[in-house]
Amino acid sequence: MKAHFVLCHPDPHSYNAHLVGVGADALTAAGWQVTTTDLYQEGFDPLERHEHYVNPQNKARFDVQLEQRAAAENGTIPDDVKHQIALLEACDLLIIQYPMWWHLPPAILKGWMDRVFVYGDVYTSRNRFENGRFAGKRAMLSVTVGTSPETYHHNGRSGDIDLVLWPVNFSLAYVGFEVVTPFVAYGVEAGLRYSSAAALATRLKTIETAFAARLDHIDNAETVPFNRMADWGDDGHIRDDAPVYSPFVRHAKDLILDKR
Repeated sequence: MKAHFVLCHPDPHSYNAHLVGVGADALTAAGWQVTTTDLYQEGFDPLERHEHYVNPQNKARFDVQLEQRAAAENGTIPDDVKHQIALLEACDLLIIQYPMWWHLPPAILKGWMDRVFVYGDVYTSRNRFENGRFAGKRAMLSVTVGTSPETYHHNGRSGDIDLVLWPVNFSLAYVGFEVVTPFVAYGVEAGLRYSSAAALATRLKTIETAFAARLDHIDNAETVPFNRMADWGDDGHIRDDAPVYSPFVRHAKDLILDKR
């Protein structure tokens, strides 16, 4: 079995980088082959733009989907993107490691998705969700946040963590991955410290142990459910008889109406 980490942190000595090492060691000990992409250290360009494409289809206007589709059809996908797709194709498990910044992943991860999830190659209107390029593979987010689990509850001041992470998980599901329940490392304090050095050190060590244990039992990890293509009507709406799994997608009867 092969696992691939995508690390999204500018400091190669960060705790996020350390967790990748912890996870790689745990998986290797369990018999996995492990590869890693460090987006910052490898200088991955997250900006999708005209210059990435040879013989652009429209030199006057940059249409991302047009250029990606043409590159997929003509075999001219940019080399750095082609390399990333090959790493994803080779792995059975993808783990994306990043810190939560302003309730979102670092911009480089969004740019990686913009460029690597190539229209015409990784997905099309027919080939997505259970028919996506990476169907049969699993993906998991591993995220560090600065505050406690309580702040990320459904009524916490940081927002419901399941909803905060839903867009990234949904994108993984969109291109075919089966999404494993995220691993969230709470209380990874950076510039703002609210714990003693001893308490923080103990917490970080506990997180490392929990992360290694999660990966040691990754085959039995719970997954995040998403709708399949058959659940959508021709109008793009969820079918009345289909299940819903998130407030991001819900039936009309479940809407909260303002009756004031």
